[in-house]
Amino acid sequence: MLSVIRAAAWRLVRGDIRYYAWLAVLLAIIALGISRYSIQVDRGLITTAMRDQVAWGFYIANFTFLVGIAAAAILLVIPAYLYQFKPIREIALFGEMVAITAVLMCMLFVMADLGQPLRVWHVWPVIGLMNFPSSLFIWDAIALLGYLVINVALVLYALWRLATGKEYRLAVIFPLIVLSIPWAVSIHTITAFLYNGLVSRPFWNASILAPRFLASAFCSGPALMLIILQLIRRFSAVEVENKALFKIAELIAYTMGINVLLLGAEMFKEFYSGSIHAAPLEYLYLGLHGKTGLVPWIWMATAFNLFAFVVFLVPRLRERLFFLNLGAVLVVLGVYIEKGLGLIVPGFVPDPLGEIYEYWPSASEGVIAAGIWATGALLLTLMLKFAVPIYTGEICARRPSAVEGGERAPGELATSRAERGRG
Repeated sequence: MLSVIRAAAWRLVRGDIRYYAWLAVLLAIIALGISRYSIQVDRGLITTAMRDQVAWGFYIANFTFLVGIAAAAILLVIPAYLYQFKPIREIALFGEMVAITAVLMCMLFVMADLGQPLRVWHVWPVIGLMNFPSSLFIWDAIALLGYLVINVALVLYALWRLATGKEYRLAVIFPLIVLSIPWAVSIHTITAFLYNGLVSRPFWNASILAPRFLASAFCSGPALMLIILQLIRRFSAVEVENKALFKIAELIAYTMGINVLLLGAEMFKEFYSGSIHAAPLEYLYLGLHGKTGLVPWIWMATAFNLFAFVVFLVPRLRERLFFLNLGAVLVVLGVYIEKGLGLIVPGFVPDPLGEIYEYWPSASEGVIAAGIWATGALLLTLMLKFAVPIYTGEICARRPSAVEGGERAPGELATSRAERGRG
């Protein structure tokens, strides 16, 4: 196994000019993000556009979106392991890697939002002053850490089995798989409860907020995975069947229908009632007292989501790769806007004194966020670079005695997988 690890690790520094250019771009963006973050640590959150009126901003918007991306991995796990759908089972490993990346990025965005990084130790189990169980934030931190551990364990086990040329045994990992399903639901449900618990913010104080979070997560997460899986297929020997992509697209169609229904129900309740509590939604969609900063963005996001819903709903469209990819991009962008600034900022507008502060991320926030996204992209790139040769069988542990004895070497099964992938 050590030889396999060394060989796979060596692949991290080997690649063509496109690979090195991609790493250089990511490292440059990360360096810019670190430089801006050092300024933020020195001067405080005054370098951001957040103020007393709008206390959460771009960092928490990205955090909320990425929790959904992490939770959406179960849409691959369920058909892959519980229903034994082979085309998706072959690629479930990569969905778990996306989940790991998303959780780590969530933690980085929370750290950026705290302002002073030394405050992070408060949320660590055992060593931190966690205010458990009264703090919902601590529940969220525990849920994210637990979900990270589950996915890391699943990935390491799968890679270990593949490295020895064997398929992973479902009986061994089945308890973790079963546990991962409610745990994935919990990480986004608890995130929704963080907003629900603030009763003075009527925009978030809705009982359907948690189901809306889950529905939107199960749209945007699989849509992002559709894009990533096709990139993996394009730049490696991994075989990703169109049948798997089309099944994921079908699942997106169902969840998008639920997401649109829940959004429509929430808009009807607020606008038809005509109560004072409709002010945040009015600010978001129509503008309030001449303040319309988010109006064009939310309508653009709504148009993206509705168009993508039609694409995924019609089988003839979602089974054509051009429309499939177009729909996936629109879903990711639409949910990112709707669930990002479209969720966070209106919750603070108007403030308790009736003031309307129009928040928009500062350049510092944008660069730091770009640095965190680049960190996630770098981490996922390196994980894939390490895992793909093991997955395809290019690197595997072999037993010479078995080969000499005429038996099939452990690596032969994985090698055939590589050959199928190249074909």
